[in-house]
Amino acid sequence: MFRSAKLHKKFLAVLLLAGPATVVTPLVATAAKAATPVVSAPAAGVIKQKSDYAFDETVSRLKADIATKGIRFFDEIDHTALGASADLPINRSKLLLFGNPPLGVQFLQANPVAGLDWPVRMLVTQDDDGTVWVSWSDFRFVADRYQLADRDKQIAMASEVAASIASSTRK
Repeated sequence: MFRSAKLHKKFLAVLLLAGPATVVTPLVATAAKAATPVVSAPAAGVIKQKSDYAFDETVSRLKADIATKGIRFFDEIDHTALGASADLPINRSKLLLFGNPPLGVQFLQANPVAGLDWPVRMLVTQDDDGTVWVSWSDFRFVADRYQLADRDKQIAMASEVAASIASSTRK
């Protein structure tokens, strides 16, 4: 199916980074469409805020605020490095995973499948023009997705904390 191992590796990396629906589009896209610059697009249930700082400073500020608040930092995934390892250049993108288990586990108690969205994820991206964005899930949207009707207080708390962390990237 693939002409080379390198092409197969690229295909698998795109599948991992973007999902199966995204893989089909580039295979049928015209050359002109494939050359179109990437701009951050809206997504349902996502809150997106422009950062007033450069990419690295934005990531540093988020991590520092997470630590200051005493929230557990789980991991950082560098999407750009993953793309580069498969010879697939993408704009700068890092995913931060963090949370407060005594709060987050309550969502899993209500619906174990909610583990798909916890711990909290905050994505830092940079557009072609250098604009840096911080994006995270709208917890009310997530609550509706998993039918977490009896966790309104916890959802409000998670929403406030995420917004507070993201505000560290504003002057």
